[in-house]
Amino acid sequence: QVQLVESGGGLVQAGGSLRLSCTASISIFSINAMGWYRQATGKQPELVARITSGGSTNYADSVKGRFTISRDNAKNTVYLQMTSLAPEDTAVYYCNGERTVSTMAAHAYWGQGTQVTVSS
Repeated sequence: QVQLVESGGGLVQAGGSLRLSCTASISIFSINAMGWYRQATGKQPELVARITSGGSTNYADSVKGRFTISRDNAKNTVYLQMTSLAPEDTAVYYCNGERTVSTMAAHAYWGQGTQVTVSS
């Protein structure tokens, strides 16, 4: 029943920047971890960045130093700031939330996806 709404995708030239936003319908304080995945045409989805409720982050090697994930608990929003974009970053980006509800159950939530296209 949790909804994640994404925005911020678009077309940008190589070297440019975009900021993606993901807003949850519940307090993200109750979501143990949130992240961004991406899927390029013809490829498997991959984890781009992840942030836990405690603030720990991790990134794919391909985006380290270029992308930054952050969260604003008051706004129930997670951001992905992307800089130095390259054509290889072109993909549909999906927001993900993981919530542990008990020691034996966990829920996963997904946004609708937002297209990022980087031209050379």
